[in-house]
Amino acid sequence: MKIKQRFKSWPLLVVLAIIVYSAAGIDYSEAGNMSFGMVQSVLSGLFHPDWSYVYDGSGEDLLSLLLLTIGIAFLGTVIATILALPLTFISAHNLWKSNKIISKIGKFVCNVLRAFPELVYAIIFVKMVGPGPFAGVLAIGVHQIGMLGKLYTEEIESMDEAPVESMTAVGANFWQTMFYARLPQLIPTFLSLALNHFEIAVRSAATLGLVGAGGIGAPMIFAIQSRAWDKVGIILFGIIITVFLIDAITGYLRKKLQ
Repeated sequence: MKIKQRFKSWPLLVVLAIIVYSAAGIDYSEAGNMSFGMVQSVLSGLFHPDWSYVYDGSGEDLLSLLLLTIGIAFLGTVIATILALPLTFISAHNLWKSNKIISKIGKFVCNVLRAFPELVYAIIFVKMVGPGPFAGVLAIGVHQIGMLGKLYTEEIESMDEAPVESMTAVGANFWQTMFYARLPQLIPTFLSLALNHFEIAVRSAATLGLVGAGGIGAPMIFAIQSRAWDKVGIILFGIIITVFLIDAITGYLRKKLQ
């Protein structure tokens, strides 16, 4: 009994050891440069946002750039949702019972695509197609093909096979079972997952501008570098409101799909 209790305490000790090691490895020398005046200046700017930046008709104001950010996220998610489907049908092992090497190749592709964050893809695509929203769309789309492909594959592999077996027993072929037995079960879940990743894409798109991939990220980093904290404050406020509204809308739509 004592041995079992000691064994159960090992995970906690390992976690504590990792925390202590991580804390000890941090360089705290820069903490001495922090001053009360600097903190006060930042907080004062953040809590007194520049409301004149909300909309001025220039196309470079907060509202215009937030709409552009949402557009980048939406188009990237749509591309990923469409292109993830054929990759999903390759990756699901229950669709390739006679040749499992195909499903392994599909899963390997999914793993490779989702191994790198959107920011890395954005840097690559900015070099390939130039700075702008298109690079952001490609970055989100390619990353989410891997993410959605993995999630869609798991849904296909764990779905109820009874309707498929029933149709196969009466002579239905692969495509008939796909369109009349599998997809009717899977489409609501697929759409729900796509909506969830649209929320994630909006948050990601808000940072892609940091490397020139369009959206609200570029003016935010410029405002931080110039210490225009009132402008940073209104940008952060706009991002928070946008994420909250999108979360509420997509949450409502996901409930309708259940």
